[in-house]
Amino acid sequence: MEAPAIACHGLTKRYRRGWSTFAAVDDLALTVPRGVTFGLLGPNGAGKTTTIQMLLGLVRPSAGTAEVLGGAIQSLDVRRRIGFVPEKFQLPPFLSAEEFLDIQGRLCGMRGPALQKRVQVCLEQVGLAARRRDRAGGFSKGMQQRLVLAQALLHEPELLVLDEPTSALDPVGRREVRAIIREAHERGATVLLNSHLLSEVEAVCEEVAILRNGRLVRQGPIHGLTGAVLRVDARVGDFSPEVQSAVAALTTKLEAHPREAGHVDLAFEVATDEQLPAIARAIVAAGGSLYALTPHHESLEDLFMRLVETPQ
Repeated sequence: MEAPAIACHGLTKRYRRGWSTFAAVDDLALTVPRGVTFGLLGPNGAGKTTTIQMLLGLVRPSAGTAEVLGGAIQSLDVRRRIGFVPEKFQLPPFLSAEEFLDIQGRLCGMRGPALQKRVQVCLEQVGLAARRRDRAGGFSKGMQQRLVLAQALLHEPELLVLDEPTSALDPVGRREVRAIIREAHERGATVLLNSHLLSEVEAVCEEVAILRNGRLVRQGPIHGLTGAVLRVDARVGDFSPEVQSAVAALTTKLEAHPREAGHVDLAFEVATDEQLPAIARAIVAAGGSLYALTPHHESLEDLFMRLVETPQ
């Protein structure tokens, strides 16, 4: 059986703060399957970037282990199979876009016509083909971010790690990055995406892990996580204690808010929308009049806020 793209066990990183220490990442157990687009989420200070740095061998863990593509990150063979876009970067200002990518390709063991072809393909992919001979020092922040993305794609990596890859891009650039992520996924690459833009994550990722204070609080497929709670609004006439009891027996977190003309707005949660017909029948059987029944599936942003705002 093929090893997962990423496997962490008890991964921990502690830093000294004055006379004490604090855990930026605390006992992290995380598995990222091969071939998925995986979102790493959390508020500022949750430990996302520190986790990525440990996975890439840029920061030494205080405890625990991590394997990437079935091997140790110290392995040169493993590193050559990874593409990385860091959150913070600095390009050599005196190199042209072509020269920068040529050097990056040679560091990955690429040579000759194959390298030159990939350089042109990647520049076209990130929208810099017309500026290929211009020096990186004259590029805007967004253009520099595009060039860094091109170097990460150059050797067609098995694992593409993106740490806030669209922070300097406009909406058009963000849409282009989404297309690039989908292309990488289609050729079988694993993509690990760290982004504060939850709408971007929801648009391209199949699975997510949510960190809080260095700990993993939830992991799984997006549709499974956001479908775990279904919030429903209902407007009911002829509302009575019998109607309220009938609805309460089939739902959780029931709230009732009186409105004009004797109507009552109800809000409650159910596990699945398959329960809704039974709830409608129960309201009518108890003597109520049902005017509206509206389900609201939880978004990734709703889930994120619920998890990070819940007191620990």
